[in-house]
Amino acid sequence: MDVQLPIEAKDIQKLIPHRYPFLQLDRITAFESMKTLTAIKNVTMNEPQFQGHFPDLPVMPGVLIIEAMAQACGTLAILSEGGRKENEFFFFAGIDEARFKRQVIPGDQLIFEVELLTNKRGIGKFSAVAKVDGQVAVEAIIMCAKRVV
Repeated sequence: MDVQLPIEAKDIQKLIPHRYPFLQLDRITAFESMKTLTAIKNVTMNEPQFQGHFPDLPVMPGVLIIEAMAQACGTLAILSEGGRKENEFFFFAGIDEARFKRQVIPGDQLIFEVELLTNKRGIGKFSAVAKVDGQVAVEAIIMCAKRVV
């Protein structure tokens, strides 16, 4: 698979099965097969989670940042394998060492930097970092498992 960067949201949807309101990646800006991927999410006030989290102090839920990081990890795995077959899915399989260091609010641009650490028997282990303005917002070790359904 020849990867042309950047990869925009409409083309990310050809790689991973997520759709609005759960697709958390807007653009892939860097990719090195079986090594690293960099992605962007633009956080905007009109996202549905901000209606209730929290109306007077909108803060992006940490679980959605982790989900976005997992989507970036899955995308790295899929691109590294040359694409995804129709019946093949990469599921979020685990998280370790998650740390939340900065709130993420509407107007922020999240930059996800993910690195493949190991890949054994269809389970990838990744180092994932989410940054805003060069500051670490969230970091974690994430595992994704490839399954055929």
